[in-house]
Amino acid sequence: MNIEQFYPLFLQAGKVTIDSRKIAENDIFFAFSGDNFNAATIAEKAIDEGALAVIVEQQEFENRDKNIFYVPSTLDFLQQLAIYHRSKLSIPFIGLTGSNGKTTTKELIHAVLSEKYNVQYTSGNLNNHIGVPLTILSIKPEHEMAVIEMGANHQKEIEFLSAISKPDFGYITNFGKAHLEGFGGFEGVIKGKSELYDYLKNNHKTIIVNENDPIQTEKTENYSPVITFGKESSDYNFESFSEEHFVGLSYNGMKAVSKLTGDYNFTNLCAAASLGLHFGISFEKIKYALELYTPTNMRSQVVKNNGRTMVLDTYNANPSSMTASLNNFVTFEGSKTIIIGDMLELGDESEKEHQNILKLAKDLGFNEIITVGKHFKAVNPSDLAFENTASVIEYLKDHKIQAENILLKGSRGVALEKLIDFI
Repeated sequence: MNIEQFYPLFLQAGKVTIDSRKIAENDIFFAFSGDNFNAATIAEKAIDEGALAVIVEQQEFENRDKNIFYVPSTLDFLQQLAIYHRSKLSIPFIGLTGSNGKTTTKELIHAVLSEKYNVQYTSGNLNNHIGVPLTILSIKPEHEMAVIEMGANHQKEIEFLSAISKPDFGYITNFGKAHLEGFGGFEGVIKGKSELYDYLKNNHKTIIVNENDPIQTEKTENYSPVITFGKESSDYNFESFSEEHFVGLSYNGMKAVSKLTGDYNFTNLCAAASLGLHFGISFEKIKYALELYTPTNMRSQVVKNNGRTMVLDTYNANPSSMTASLNNFVTFEGSKTIIIGDMLELGDESEKEHQNILKLAKDLGFNEIITVGKHFKAVNPSDLAFENTASVIEYLKDHKIQAENILLKGSRGVALEKLIDFI
């Protein structure tokens, strides 16, 4: 089975899925093989229950009479199908990556552009070598734009994802101390993320540039076409302000107040607003979209309950984002407790970076500092250093946090959101 032969069948499908639990009528199911489960074993069952086709990578399961097709690699076929589908699409593709803020920025861009266009975008955090193809394959004839988030923790991954998605516009949110182990240090992060710039430059596509970021300006110097924001001389110039804990931006005297906390979200708002203005959306509609957007994904999410304010930022953590979160949280009025979890994938820099964050937390003078994870426990002699969330839960059962403001910030693997019901 080759891509050209299969493509007409793909065009008839409702959706493409790799999740055996979510197969619906008229779907195409890619039966991936795993350590604990070979999805090809349910290929015929999927067809009997209404699937349009199943792709398997074990020849013994092929049954072309039932639209069960063998390929040497389901992953390769998925990626190649996405590349072929992308070649048939003429709508603008916006690609973005970065160390921090990718998902929030993607959702803000989607919210703004949806004021005028039918936009398909990356669902959740499906931003890897499987998620990006799935997003592209979800694009239907009615879609007018696509926003593709690309994540990476090693060199060459953004290069590969750019080759699949072929963005017409690209934005790197920032360059931070994330995935240092995989990238080989901070310079490796810059090189890896800049693979998006390399693709855009080589294909004469448009780069969105935050001109307040010296790395972005250096990497795009003398390049055209660009869409710029951040300075008075930029294409779009916004001013930052805040109301209570929430960050906002103003443009030509009009103000938009988001439901996001932290000055670091200002550039995310600017990127979304700049793209909206570039694509002919009035700032009145941009303001509406930015103010309506409500974070619900544990990223800079503010929850108020019983007179207390809780900031949930438990989906990702690295030294850059942790520093920004602590510096933002210290500005909140009233007593403050922070619960910070390990920052993962830092390699040889881990001990030093955890020490730095712990020192910053102490210097900022929070009322209570609780750390979670073996990396923080190794550098924190306090009785409030716990090795895992289960230990914290046991502590919280007998020691209710009294602070008016509580911050939860840690890497996904620490799962600090499990503490919410005990706070």
